[in-house]
Amino acid sequence: MSSIQEQKPHVVMLPFLAQGHIIPMVDLARLLAKRRVTISILTTPVNAGRFQSVIDRAIGTGLDIHVHHLKFPCSEVGLPDGCENFDMLTSADDVIKIFKAIDMLKDQVEESLRQLKPSPNCLIADACFPSWSTNVPLKLNIPRTLFYATNCFSQLCKQILNTCKVLEAVTSDTEYFVMPGFPDRIELTKAQIRGAPNNPSFEWDEFWNEMRAAEEAAFGSVFANTFEELESEYIKIYKKNTGKRAWGVGPVSLCNEDYSDKVERGNNVSVAENDRCLKWLDSKEPGSVVYVCLGSQFTPATSQLIELALGLESSNKPFIWVLKNASEQSEKWLLEEKFEERIKDRGLLIRGWAPQVLILSHQSVGAFLTHCGGNSMLEAIAVGVPMITWPIFADHFCNEKLIVDVSKIGLRLGVEKPVFLEDPDEATVQVKKDQIKRVIEKLTEEGEEANEMRKRAKELGEIAKKAVEEGGSSYGNVTSLIQDAVAEQARLAGHE
Repeated sequence: MSSIQEQKPHVVMLPFLAQGHIIPMVDLARLLAKRRVTISILTTPVNAGRFQSVIDRAIGTGLDIHVHHLKFPCSEVGLPDGCENFDMLTSADDVIKIFKAIDMLKDQVEESLRQLKPSPNCLIADACFPSWSTNVPLKLNIPRTLFYATNCFSQLCKQILNTCKVLEAVTSDTEYFVMPGFPDRIELTKAQIRGAPNNPSFEWDEFWNEMRAAEEAAFGSVFANTFEELESEYIKIYKKNTGKRAWGVGPVSLCNEDYSDKVERGNNVSVAENDRCLKWLDSKEPGSVVYVCLGSQFTPATSQLIELALGLESSNKPFIWVLKNASEQSEKWLLEEKFEERIKDRGLLIRGWAPQVLILSHQSVGAFLTHCGGNSMLEAIAVGVPMITWPIFADHFCNEKLIVDVSKIGLRLGVEKPVFLEDPDEATVQVKKDQIKRVIEKLTEEGEEANEMRKRAKELGEIAKKAVEEGGSSYGNVTSLIQDAVAEQARLAGHE
């Protein structure tokens, strides 16, 4: 096999249609392109539009990245035209429809893999795609690598839930049990690991089975939101359990060094909104601000939103609160209670998308109240910010354990159950205002436990930065990923 320096590999990337999955894959695309790899990204027009300016800027610096559109079959499955991302869904029924539409992308992806020149050396497809995302490229002698917008720890939790006989004795979805074979004492429930409430209209077990089938046939796994030093023991266990290669290449958010890249990472934000946000942050003391964001796919029910608002207000700490798609009832409460007027001297509400990497890296931010999404978690770790955890669904509860129990850089609010779109328990208040106030004060004020958390967070941030630099663990894993993919493609094609 020729060395990386003597050839230019071609990697095709297939991001899942959720913002938290697209963002780190676009980051990885740029990291690979900087290492002399030709990149072809396959996605739908609406999703491409969200990151096209970032790609255009990368192309302007000489990176070889191309975006190819896949027609998304909205009308065929009953979705509104242009509904191409999970953050555009409004009901649990829409979830079923978008998964059906994703399954229908198979033929377009296969045709793209056949037509792209030079012939691809590898397909990096998100792990949430059905098993055809492995079978199709293998038919063309192209190895498929799984892409996880998360860490090894959360995937190990799911593996154990699906394979460990010890759990047969756990009869309830809400009963806590100790994860077997883990180096740390980790207690979770089946519902928390599954990350989704029971919904009779959606076959979650079928979804997980499809993911496992794809994983078993894949060549290896790329983890965008981890690095060796964060969870070395869990990475070793994952490799042993799967018998597969695994590359931790994060934090990929650190590839966003320019102001424009930080601002535009994920979605478009107005210049005026950025200026307002930065001016407000500049006016605050270093480490004094609590940044609050619960992800791109979830807005608390009005009853819970009120508790959060009152908890933030009563904490007497400066805060930025990202409020996405609040209901009419929630907005009515905010207006009638004159909430923004009451907190105007020390609180800032951002409606819609926020430049999160830019905010977290600002010196005035001292704590992050987060939903524990893989991106948010690593973005905070990368800049040394400790966290307050409010998991929602998916891998969030597992990530909370990595933050609080393994890394010890955060405090939990006490959320117990996953919530997803129209789940009937959505209106249940899981966290009261007094608890929110208490945890914010505990993490942000002086005290031995809080001081130790802040110290560990800063130290881990420095380790994360070194991981992506030349000579670091993640930098080396990117090199290995490229070399291993080229070698595997040659093996499949019979060129060795």
